[in-house]
Amino acid sequence: MLGPVILAASRSDALRRTVSAAPVTKPVVDRFIAGESIRETTPVVRAAADRGLEVTLDVLGEDVTDPAEALLARDAYLRLVDALAPLGLGPRAEMSVKLSSFGQALPGGHDLALKNATAVVEAAAAIGTTVTLDAEDHTTLDSTLAIHGELRERFPGTGAVVQSYLFRTEEDCRALAAAGSRVRLVKGAYKEPASVAYQDKAEVDRAYIRCLKILMAGTGYPMVGTHDPRIIAIAQDLASRAGRKIDAYEFQMLYGIRAAEQDRLAAEGHRMRVYIAYGTDWYGYFMRRLAERPANLAFFLRSLVTRG
Repeated sequence: MLGPVILAASRSDALRRTVSAAPVTKPVVDRFIAGESIRETTPVVRAAADRGLEVTLDVLGEDVTDPAEALLARDAYLRLVDALAPLGLGPRAEMSVKLSSFGQALPGGHDLALKNATAVVEAAAAIGTTVTLDAEDHTTLDSTLAIHGELRERFPGTGAVVQSYLFRTEEDCRALAAAGSRVRLVKGAYKEPASVAYQDKAEVDRAYIRCLKILMAGTGYPMVGTHDPRIIAIAQDLASRAGRKIDAYEFQMLYGIRAAEQDRLAAEGHRMRVYIAYGTDWYGYFMRRLAERPANLAFFLRSLVTRG
């Protein structure tokens, strides 16, 4: 299985330098990364809106090691809010935040991440949009969900992300599937030990469907993060069985993956949100995309061979 190997490589500084320096890398990265700056990314957001799609924007960066870096990450999101404001898209263009980029892992990091996230959520609310707190590895989850709970007291539209490969996620879904909540369900993209997470793809898929049933039956707003045609069909069936209208849940997919399917769902009237990442700190995000699907890795390797 190459997935765990690639996920381990995503933490390697030596491999980061090698991959980043390779001249063949950037054209492949461009498939998944919208740009290095807000200026390059804004046209991508406009184009998505013109296609009837919604977006969530991620300023790339994670695992900061200095409080000053956490402030820089916060300020990057505040600049993103300023760039989104004139587009007038409101909640059609929300933001996704990794709390590790806001200093979560530093000494006193829980309070630091909460403070930085609060500033971004406040700014987002001022232009009529929302923020979703991305899931990272399992060691951060209790802190992330606690921050999510605190933010929701003032900003109830703040979203959370749960990962079906973790054993605990069904219980987390039961706790989160309450009125007004926004919950993105994904399979998971970090290297987790067998003591906390399913290792077999079929088990992860079955857990995903169990979690999806909980969210669809609840009173919150499920955000179905998947590219899997089978799960998309199951989600539609579960929503119908739960009596949900077509706008009472949404699908989410990554920028650069299954664009035709994104357009198809939007054309059918579904809310279809594209996860658009941008910035210069793309390595960890890119490696997780390779690990998630063999097709992504094959695409990268073919490009290496062709361009080499």
